[in-house]
Amino acid sequence: MTSAPTLLVVSAHAGDFVWRAGGAIALAGLRGERAKVVCLSFGERGESARAWRAGRTLDEIKAMRREEAESAAATLGAEIEFMDAGDYPLVESSALVDRLVRVYREIQPTVVLTHPLADPYNGDHPAAARMALQARVLAQAAGYDAPGEPLGAPPVFFFEPHQPEQCDFKPEVLLDITEVFGAKRAAMECLRAQQHMWDYYTDLAKRRGVQLRRNAGPNLGLPHDTMAEAYMRPYPQVTDVLA
Repeated sequence: MTSAPTLLVVSAHAGDFVWRAGGAIALAGLRGERAKVVCLSFGERGESARAWRAGRTLDEIKAMRREEAESAAATLGAEIEFMDAGDYPLVESSALVDRLVRVYREIQPTVVLTHPLADPYNGDHPAAARMALQARVLAQAAGYDAPGEPLGAPPVFFFEPHQPEQCDFKPEVLLDITEVFGAKRAAMECLRAQQHMWDYYTDLAKRRGVQLRRNAGPNLGLPHDTMAEAYMRPYPQVTDVLA
């Protein structure tokens, strides 16, 4: 008996998973699948400028970002876990990788989403990606000392960074999120600390939707208001049919 599909999202900060993968998360929930988000930090130092300018304390900002991310995850139908590892910088460590290994072993994801490995504007993002990939490899090792069964080889998809051209990102996979874009937009609006991002990622979904329609061809009859997210694959796709 096979377990139900499970989506794991490893996010550097509390908002990243919403902007970049909210549609994929909502689609998983729509299919009745499990979705879990791991936020390595709250984005309290580098992605909460409005709160700092308003005179909030560090603890207040963390609590605010936690509440926002929890609301966004609930809107998308996902579980969420915070590792509170700090940001700007997010420091890579064997202890943090081990915590991720234990998440992999516990939930046995069938798909993993995380950041690309290059981002000259935000070192936290590639740091999160490196740890997510290292933990995936270690979770596969039968001799690694962590509870649970060794992991298989779930495919990994890198979600789109904020400035893709500067991050060596090419939209290799276009995911149709039209059906769930309303949920994604509602989740974005939970992130009040980053209100300036709401329209940016709405417009990006429209542009990627145009590309999806173009690449799908006219025979599918996709609507003009198709919305999409873009992804890359660091590992080869395994298939017995070219399609």
